[in-house]
Amino acid sequence: MFLLSLGVSNPPNPFSQAECWDAFQASKSWTALRPRSKAILRKVLNNANGIRQRYLALDDLSEAFEIDPDTMHKRFTLWAPKLAAHAAQKAMDEAGLEPDHIDGLIISSHTGYLCPGLTSYVSEQLRLRSDTYLLDLVGQGCGAALSSLRAASALLDSGQCGVVLSICVEVCSAAFYLDDDPGVLISACLFGDGAAAAILTHDPAPGRRRVEWLRCETQSSPKERDCLRFQHQGGLLRSILSPSVPEIVAKHVEAVLAQVLKRHGATQTDISAWVLHAGGNRVLKALRRRLGLTEKDTALSASILKDYGNMSSPFVLYVLKEQLAQDPQGGLWFLASFGAGFSAHGALLSVSDRPQTA
Repeated sequence: MFLLSLGVSNPPNPFSQAECWDAFQASKSWTALRPRSKAILRKVLNNANGIRQRYLALDDLSEAFEIDPDTMHKRFTLWAPKLAAHAAQKAMDEAGLEPDHIDGLIISSHTGYLCPGLTSYVSEQLRLRSDTYLLDLVGQGCGAALSSLRAASALLDSGQCGVVLSICVEVCSAAFYLDDDPGVLISACLFGDGAAAAILTHDPAPGRRRVEWLRCETQSSPKERDCLRFQHQGGLLRSILSPSVPEIVAKHVEAVLAQVLKRHGATQTDISAWVLHAGGNRVLKALRRRLGLTEKDTALSASILKDYGNMSSPFVLYVLKEQLAQDPQGGLWFLASFGAGFSAHGALLSVSDRPQTA
């Protein structure tokens, strides 16, 4: 499988962490929080936690505190198809493809639910063929990007599709929840909204940079499921986020890295670029410690985290897009995403040097 192009999209309004702190204090929810909870919010939003701003599907931050099921569902229904279609159109334009070229559409999201799924709405907006294969994936959490690409690879390898469009879209502001649980509070300070789309083909495109998907491996640990997941409470999605998540992430990414390298017959020294999901600043620090990486190795992940927050499943594709833009040398690249399950996914890409311009 070959990656032909990537497209990304965010809501129009970025909000700084300082603005979020001011909005929290001005909200009616503020008075209901305990002093310890207020101290957590003050620390996370005002200290150097790796995030400068986040894009949210809001006109004003006061809207974030209208926490009821109908408001959240309306926000997801409006923004998820819009962001997904916009990212997809960018990817199609970059690849020089028309809607009729797309044989399969995969969309993954876990911050809302629609039936029929998002593929119905996005395929309509993009004017894809009526016989385009549509596949909606839910419940994969932050790790969805790589497992969705693995599904695309299966469709291409089986001969069922020649071109697949894979999209991850999350409207995290449609899954906002607030109470005195530290994990809930930290989640409210980390997540942003966005979408990323990838065009995948069975054969490489002539005259373009060659980005080949070599293999992907997965590690699953159901016994750690309750450390990172959503639960339904009062008709809303409530984030469960354990303090142990950074070390759990690092442990499983190390395992999936060893697995994918062994099966490919490579070693860690063969990897020339690290394209990592960043659950947060503490997660990146844990990954560096466990894998023996430097801050330079995770610089692009840290940069995306700084400017967008944790967008969940689209995040790693934002990092990959930036890596392709900045790194002209190519080589063997390692991608990692992880999330609810607990699950971790690791993939190897073989990337050619960027063609020299005249």
